[in-house]
Amino acid sequence: MSKDRSFLDRRQFLKNGFLGVAGASALAAVPAALKGGQQAAAPAAAAAKATADFIRRPLGNTGIKLPVVSMGVMNSNNENLIQAALDSGIVHLDTAHGYQRGTNEGAIGKVLKGRPRDSYFIATKVQGEPRDRRTGTFSAETKAEPFLEKVDLSLQRLGLDYVDIMYLHNVSNRDSVLFEPLMGALQKIKKEGKARFIGVTTHSNEHDVVRAATEAKVYDVVLVSYNFRKTNLAELDPAIADAAKAGLGVIAMKTQAGGFWDREKTDPINMKAALKWALSNPNITTAIPGCTAFDQLTLNLEAMTDIKLTDKEKADLRLGGEDHGGGLYCQGCQACLPQCPKGLPLPDLMRSYMYAYGYRNLGTAYDLVGDLGVGTDPCADCGACAVKCTMGFDVRARVTTIAQLQAAPAELFG
Repeated sequence: MSKDRSFLDRRQFLKNGFLGVAGASALAAVPAALKGGQQAAAPAAAAAKATADFIRRPLGNTGIKLPVVSMGVMNSNNENLIQAALDSGIVHLDTAHGYQRGTNEGAIGKVLKGRPRDSYFIATKVQGEPRDRRTGTFSAETKAEPFLEKVDLSLQRLGLDYVDIMYLHNVSNRDSVLFEPLMGALQKIKKEGKARFIGVTTHSNEHDVVRAATEAKVYDVVLVSYNFRKTNLAELDPAIADAAKAGLGVIAMKTQAGGFWDREKTDPINMKAALKWALSNPNITTAIPGCTAFDQLTLNLEAMTDIKLTDKEKADLRLGGEDHGGGLYCQGCQACLPQCPKGLPLPDLMRSYMYAYGYRNLGTAYDLVGDLGVGTDPCADCGACAVKCTMGFDVRARVTTIAQLQAAPAELFG
């Protein structure tokens, strides 16, 4: 995005988006830098009035209340956008050690510099390595020390002495939630004051992971994939309810279910409706929809004050059971794993496909596929594909397409 275009988007956001959501009195609370250098006062009363109607929910037993909409920063390094989100009343920013090859944490750190530490709430995530890429299971070689080193580097990038939440990232089974070396590492981080709260994140097999996190009585928060397209809600909703009852804070991710119904991007999902659907579950404290543009931020802010789905929004989400053609969102149900004769890590490959075609985040897709070590044509030796996806995906076509991304030079992706 050019500098001129970026400025126009900021200006339009301030004029149409932020003022429409928070009221004209809030303009005084926006820093001068976001208004093209104009002089601006920032009375605390105006800022408070602007966000007074935001719906807030408690984060488990942490003693923290958060607005129901937060910002997933994974796909954005636009410092102006992050700054605008904070100035508009969003409190919680979610990032990770590996996002945008570490530059995501650095971009957030630049925005946070000089801001009062109690004015924002930061979460980051670190993966445990090595692990079985197919099942997500840790091994005897998975140690605490590399994990702790990454935690320290994340703090350095963010320019912080501590984060509000430190997650063990992308856990997909009960044993990994309870894996003592990493669970102990998180407890050490919390005891040393490098994180106020600790948790786990999960993209697949979510109900088992949430239940294990609840039973562990160690974690404060769980970050879980949760959207209107999930097929395991009969198991997941009771697990989330029990976690909330036990005092865990539950935060939702992947609420937009891939963003589009189709790869060609001709049929977008109603983003605000999808967000409101997730927040209609009272056991969800907040959601972290990814935000890469000012118009998306405007929609997210609108959901801060009204989460009731209209009839049109329900129809847009096709909640009546209409055929929706599979879309881009992989459930992570893992039903495909035993079907694949080559033992490919299919859920991660499908997630890479979504990053590339749904999020337009080729860098993340490229890095994830490369880490999986499947080669550029992993299905070459197979005849007809034996995998029957529960979402109706053409698994072989998607794997073949996304694996070819590795043939491109790495420098194209930053």
